[in-house]
Amino acid sequence: MHMYVEETISKYEKYINPAQAKLFRFMGLASVEGYAEGWTITDSEGKQFIDCLGGYGMFALGHRNPDVVAAVEAELHKMPMSGKVLFNRPMADLAEKLALITPGALQYSFFVNSGTEAVEGCLKVARLATKRKKFIAARNAFHGKTFGSLTATGRDLFRDPFKPLLDNFTHVEYGDIDDLAETIDEETAAVILEPIQGEGGIIVPPEGYFKAVRELCDQYGTLLIADEVQTGIGRTGTWFGVEHEQITPDIMATAKALGGGVMPIGAITATADAWAGLIEAPFLHTSTFGGNQLACAAANAALNYIEKNDVLDRSAAAGAYFKKGLESIQKDYPSVIAEIRGRGMMIGIELTKEGAGGMLMSLMIDKRVIIAYTLNNPKVIRIEPPLIMPTDVIDQVLTIFREAVSSTAEVIEDL
Repeated sequence: MHMYVEETISKYEKYINPAQAKLFRFMGLASVEGYAEGWTITDSEGKQFIDCLGGYGMFALGHRNPDVVAAVEAELHKMPMSGKVLFNRPMADLAEKLALITPGALQYSFFVNSGTEAVEGCLKVARLATKRKKFIAARNAFHGKTFGSLTATGRDLFRDPFKPLLDNFTHVEYGDIDDLAETIDEETAAVILEPIQGEGGIIVPPEGYFKAVRELCDQYGTLLIADEVQTGIGRTGTWFGVEHEQITPDIMATAKALGGGVMPIGAITATADAWAGLIEAPFLHTSTFGGNQLACAAANAALNYIEKNDVLDRSAAAGAYFKKGLESIQKDYPSVIAEIRGRGMMIGIELTKEGAGGMLMSLMIDKRVIIAYTLNNPKVIRIEPPLIMPTDVIDQVLTIFREAVSSTAEVIEDL
């Protein structure tokens, strides 16, 4: 192994986390990323990998999208970070753009640096607007790992070491409207849901679920928070995941792909009614780095690129093509793959046995295709490539995946 790689891994062991370094080695990930472009990551030794993980959904436009990079470079030479007391034009432009592309009456935005920060802000906005304290989230949900968002997250593995968390959070079965109907009441500030559960295993809710959730929220004067951190910005073939049921949330969290794969940025976007508390007291929620010009310039360029290059349609078409190819493999290898599900370029491959996930991941990485399983469900392999990935590259990935599944099928009984 090249000395540069060994030195890097050694520094991880000494200064970052030895267990993480050991896991990466075990999974065959003993490479140092060096250069990336489009859907390809090149390591420090020149090996090229096809990226089908996409930074957990961040690289919707691929790595180093030239339009986004150019916008950030231009801003870098003007005013990279906000002075905070004068008006910030890139942030104003981005807020306007989000108001235009989000569904319904969503209007006002506040900018942060990550998905978990966006969720934290959504929870605060909801409590401020309703003066209520109770929240409902879903089992198996993933909303982040800071205290508020972790409380909403529906996986005990991540929650238990940090208890006590926030009070007044209840979890219901995702996709089960009766469970929600039995739980919601006049004291519920908000219901927070992902349009598709991402880390939960790419779980698509039953048709009509979100419309029924919207009706229940309206009935009780409860706000609906859509966590679009992973589903938003074209991932499912539309701007936002909630558009598949044509409903409008009161508050929405976005992040990941919003920065065009170049800058970290998240947003809390809400209706005028939901924003009322912050209009009354605008400095109840602030962020030093949030809304900086570099990040807003990246987001503006990313959203413009999506519009100019028909990326939403490309995401829907490429996702359908990818999903069809995976379903063909599933049909041939039912002993390995239980189900293929998802929308657009957000696809989950549920395996019959948990041990198959690590094996498949190692085989794919050995053939230089990057995939991973979901955080909440190791039996589910996630496919979240750049939305702009061409058909011939998808075909290449499908061929490699078929070979890996075939190899796994030969030993599946022993797992």
